[in-house]
Amino acid sequence: MIDHVSIEVSDLSASTRFYERLLKPLSMHIVTEQSDTVGFGKKYSEFWINLRKDMPEISTTSGAHVCLRAPDTAAVDEFYTIALEFGGDDDGKPALRPHYTHNYYAAFIRDPDGNRIEAVTFVE
Repeated sequence: MIDHVSIEVSDLSASTRFYERLLKPLSMHIVTEQSDTVGFGKKYSEFWINLRKDMPEISTTSGAHVCLRAPDTAAVDEFYTIALEFGGDDDGKPALRPHYTHNYYAAFIRDPDGNRIEAVTFVE
């Protein structure tokens, strides 16, 4: 099982504000703050953003992405709406994805740096 993941961001302050909003529907909040990194989670830091001032632009064909579990479809929908409202881009509207599995409901976004982030829940 994966314990935590981290991504690079070019502006830690702006990305912290973005992710504070984005992760709230997933019940995640800031757990750890340091000068060049911020960790979000429920009880401990599961998702980290790390400052890389000179990071190269992320290609739109990048295969890397992070998927975070949402408690329900409303949280997936809110995650997607918040992302677009605060500078993220659409990478797949909230919907059932039966080609993954019959009950896979997810939304895909790109953060302001181009990182691919997904929220998923499994409907009963």
